[in-house]
Amino acid sequence: MSTLSDLVLAQGRNSAEDVDWLHMLVADGQLLADLAFADIVVWVPTLGGSFVAVAHARPSSAATLFYRDFVGQEIKAEWRKQVTEAFDTAKIIDTTAPDWYEETPTRVRAIPVRRRISSSGAEITPEPIAVLTRHTNLSETRTPGRQELTFNDCANDLFAMIASGDFPDLGAPTGPRRGAPRASDGLIRLDLDGVTTFASPNALSAFNRMGFADELEGESLAEVTTSLLSGKAVVDESLPLVVTGRAPWRTDIEARGVTVSLRAIPIRNRGERIGAIVLSRDVSELRHQERELITKDATIREIHHRVKNNLQTVASLLRIQARRTHSDTAREALNQAMRRVAAIAVVHDTLSSGLSQNVDFDAVFDRVLLLIAEVASAHNTTAHPKSSGSFGILPSAYATPLALALTELVTNAVEHGLAGREGEVSIEAERDLETLTVRVRDNGSGLPEGKVGSGLGTQIVRTLIQGELSGSIDWHTMMGSGTEVTIEIPLRFMEFD
Repeated sequence: MSTLSDLVLAQGRNSAEDVDWLHMLVADGQLLADLAFADIVVWVPTLGGSFVAVAHARPSSAATLFYRDFVGQEIKAEWRKQVTEAFDTAKIIDTTAPDWYEETPTRVRAIPVRRRISSSGAEITPEPIAVLTRHTNLSETRTPGRQELTFNDCANDLFAMIASGDFPDLGAPTGPRRGAPRASDGLIRLDLDGVTTFASPNALSAFNRMGFADELEGESLAEVTTSLLSGKAVVDESLPLVVTGRAPWRTDIEARGVTVSLRAIPIRNRGERIGAIVLSRDVSELRHQERELITKDATIREIHHRVKNNLQTVASLLRIQARRTHSDTAREALNQAMRRVAAIAVVHDTLSSGLSQNVDFDAVFDRVLLLIAEVASAHNTTAHPKSSGSFGILPSAYATPLALALTELVTNAVEHGLAGREGEVSIEAERDLETLTVRVRDNGSGLPEGKVGSGLGTQIVRTLIQGELSGSIDWHTMMGSGTEVTIEIPLRFMEFD
């Protein structure tokens, strides 16, 4: 299915700014559907004079009329006249008689969508950029309670604001929506002075859990929250604006171990604020989980940092021991062990600096390449490293064995391929959705008679690539001179943290 942006721009009548506005409107489509107890559909005009649906929200507070999405479909003939009139006149148009949809009586309201040009000015688009329709199921007619009447009043206020370009609000921050309050979680209606005129049972229960024992209605929400937070050393600076309904922001309040998220939606009439809707939700469990995750992340980063330090200490001890050893064979073995430990330390150092347990392997490999100069100087060799392509992001389970394997291959290319001469070592990485392919080439002497070495380094590389990464590795002598090692690692088993 095409995205909203694709669907809108494909009709050829809307700008990129219109698309951004519709994205903000659709983000609150569920809220509108829940408040109106109705299905909400957004239509954009086409060059041919018709309309195409670009979004659909079903109510969680009532039965849906439409079990299949209209998104991407052209408007039905029975709604076209009403929607066209709303678009042409820029006025809200209601049906004069019940409309029937698949033998179900419905009431349809068409609301023109106007876009505000800037957050600071009152200018709006000269004509609507879309039309929003509300489809109410009349087959479940019943005497509405006070909560349903209030919800409907709130929906009508928001529809009027949509028609006048006052909703969505450009001043609202675009923060994360995780744990965002919904209409069913709790709704408080405020008047111009911030006094509560209605509080849903769920909203009242949330404040009761924080220690407020009375009724919210008739009380100033700002004074109630102030009493709950008395003695708190730190209070969100946006809280006064939210609880008075003056700004379309979101904040959290915490008391007695209970955390309630509040979102304010100022209600305006022709640009003038006349009250507000405040949505509330008990997010205590969510915040507890987030704190646990933060603690866990900090602990994991500290573990990686300490492992890195310990590995660097081991590498330093090996380096010191190698300098004190008189046997050339023992010195070389200790230096190789030191480089292997240092390569693993690089990965842990990278993991200790971020929240994710995934690694930008290009940054890791840049540090691994620094080993070439050290290896070359020890063997009277001049090596010119050259890298191309990109490894991309890899989980730590892949990064550590791959870093160690590449350290072995690059070291072998310098020690044995170039061996006392000047030459080039190139590393080429190529990645697609299925496979990561790495080629390590040198222009040295090549493998003797095409035979693969049987030393410890080769055994380590085979074990890492084939055993731990389920990949394949191939050594061969290139035409002319030099050796090329090709590694292929399947990515279908890869899991990111």
